[in-house]
Amino acid sequence: MESFFLGLLNDMFFAAIPAVGFALVFNVPVHALRFCAILGAVGHGSRFIMMHFNFPIEWATFFAASIVSFIGIYWSKKFLAHPKVFTVAGIIPMVPGVFAYKAMIAMVQINHDGFSLHLVQVLTENFLKAMFIIAGLAIGLAVPGLLFYRRKPII
Repeated sequence: MESFFLGLLNDMFFAAIPAVGFALVFNVPVHALRFCAILGAVGHGSRFIMMHFNFPIEWATFFAASIVSFIGIYWSKKFLAHPKVFTVAGIIPMVPGVFAYKAMIAMVQINHDGFSLHLVQVLTENFLKAMFIIAGLAIGLAVPGLLFYRRKPII
């Protein structure tokens, strides 16, 4: 149990760093940087917890992105800023770079070495996993906005 909490704290700490880095790239105001770091840590930490309880990474990413987006909308109303100020930098640490990298390496190896059933399998699995994670990020980021800023009633 202790190793779970240490792993969670480690995951959250190292997710806050790229969140702040990308917030700086996007020219987020200095006073909002700590909120971007908190959202990066909360998003990645919640995904870590869900994956610990055997959620698939795609669904865990979707729910974590939704959590980040709900908190970002709340903070945007509280601090009178656009929600994207907080949410985009908070979601960046969950981008599936490793899966996309493995898919690209498999594609390059197929191009260089020729067709191999194993390489096609690696390419397909990693490409689809990366695309579903990106879709989970995009939809999770959009769902709370669709619920709160909807002009027509749902029914």
